[in-house]
Amino acid sequence: MKKLLLAIFMVAALPVAAQKGTSGDNHAFEVSKNMEIFTDIYKYLDLMYVDTLNANEVIGNGINAMLKSLDPYTEYYPENKVADLKQLLTGKYAGVGAIVRLNNQNHYIIIDEPYEGMPAALAGLKKGDEILSIDDSSMVGKDVQYVSDHLRGDPGTSFLIKIRRPSTGKTMKFKIVRKSVQMPFLPYYGMQANGIAYMNLSSFTDQCSKDVRRVFIDFRKQGAKGLILDLRNNGGGSLQEAVNIINMFVPKDMTLVKTIGKLKQANHDYKTTVEPIDTVMPIIVLVNGNTASASEITCGSLQDLDRAVILGTRTYGKGLVQMPVDIAYNGQLKLTTAKYYIPSGRCIQAINYKHANGGYTEHVPDSLTHVFHTLHGRIVRDGGGIQPDVVLEPDSLPNIAFYLAAGRDSNEVLLNYELDYIARHPAIASPDKFQLSDADYEDFKQRVLKCHFTYDHETENYLKNLEKLAKFEGYYNDAQPEFTALEKKLKHNVAKDLDFNKAAIKNLIENDIVTAYYYQRGGIENAIHTDKQMAAAMKLIQNPTEYKKLLQPKKK
Repeated sequence: MKKLLLAIFMVAALPVAAQKGTSGDNHAFEVSKNMEIFTDIYKYLDLMYVDTLNANEVIGNGINAMLKSLDPYTEYYPENKVADLKQLLTGKYAGVGAIVRLNNQNHYIIIDEPYEGMPAALAGLKKGDEILSIDDSSMVGKDVQYVSDHLRGDPGTSFLIKIRRPSTGKTMKFKIVRKSVQMPFLPYYGMQANGIAYMNLSSFTDQCSKDVRRVFIDFRKQGAKGLILDLRNNGGGSLQEAVNIINMFVPKDMTLVKTIGKLKQANHDYKTTVEPIDTVMPIIVLVNGNTASASEITCGSLQDLDRAVILGTRTYGKGLVQMPVDIAYNGQLKLTTAKYYIPSGRCIQAINYKHANGGYTEHVPDSLTHVFHTLHGRIVRDGGGIQPDVVLEPDSLPNIAFYLAAGRDSNEVLLNYELDYIARHPAIASPDKFQLSDADYEDFKQRVLKCHFTYDHETENYLKNLEKLAKFEGYYNDAQPEFTALEKKLKHNVAKDLDFNKAAIKNLIENDIVTAYYYQRGGIENAIHTDKQMAAAMKLIQNPTEYKKLLQPKKK
């Protein structure tokens, strides 16, 4: 591939006249012409422009503008950003293993969530700790990216971090040794009620299929009667790992994915290579709009082969394949080289990328998609991600809960309540059993009211916009009494909103607290017990008649 790309650029570097005279390839001529124009423009800018140019910035902007006219996945990584690409491809980075965020009340960067077994957690850092300094550098007043960059470094290097713990007011120092951090790809799995196994797969990182295989075999030993595979918010990763996981459930020598690109080297068929573990156990795959790439290969292939029922909302729709290419001066290009096609023959890319008019994008309308058929003859379509067999929207977060979680107007009442609760409780119940009492919630409610918490009330905003429109069209004067009456009924009432949305807000607080004690695995285990899509999957997988019916073609 590198030799081929080098040959292309050597041809492009020939003088325009030479190419024009020796080749009838108009495309090669246009490439060479435009590269020469670009070089001439920059040469004169650098020589004559009134100010001294920063070559990295000016040419870098030109490169990024060129790539922006293509798909959103083709990206250039200069030498100082190559580590970001490696983390994207492998799920690994060197650091302390913790999520940090801004405390909107006091503007310190705080530890929000340490990862289990990683340096931050092992050293004793906890949720809410305010980061004061790293070695001799003050972190006060710095942004999240600045602090995050200082927490990262080469594996094995150490640093001193000074923090203040809000629950005690004490300032403490910790020595932390950075290590290679692997983002958890199987953050939680476990047997649920009635012998149903649940597995949350968060990414398709290298070697993840080995752990998925091990966990599934253990489920079978425990007598699992069905599997719920949760791919919600899984943005993908290794195509080969996806094929390995699908191979656990479908026969050997089946073509799962075809990649087709401009160059012959980009064309490849991915087949199952070993005998499966289980071809009959009922499987339900949970998906949403953030299920993408390798996740869509997995759920799409299982759907095309009628091996699983897909439940949730339409997936993202990424049907493009990328490969890293080495660039001069230690840079790398993540380059889209092919499209992938799943067993039915469909490509699920949701967006058309047009190059003739400057690189605009458009979503493929349903009317332009094509019909394909699954192994049993069910109708499926291309052009828009994977449409679930059972479409079910999740519970939405109430507006007030969103603003409480975000720290509205420098008001961190939710965070402060959670930190106080954690300080008062050295231990809590297991993730599947933990609940806030009604008294706990009443305490939280009173804190919110005392701090004069406010947030944008969407119904009031819609009413104001309707008033503007009525005035513009001349209807307001006649309808003014109705507007006044409606305004009184929709008047902002935080206490009422806290009562009306009690269940959702309680779930939010409970999940945050559980995560602080039991890390990400505990948070997921806690959340699935109030998850509408999970409940529907549990009900369906225990109904063999309905499950099998969904995998058969609809009768005409």
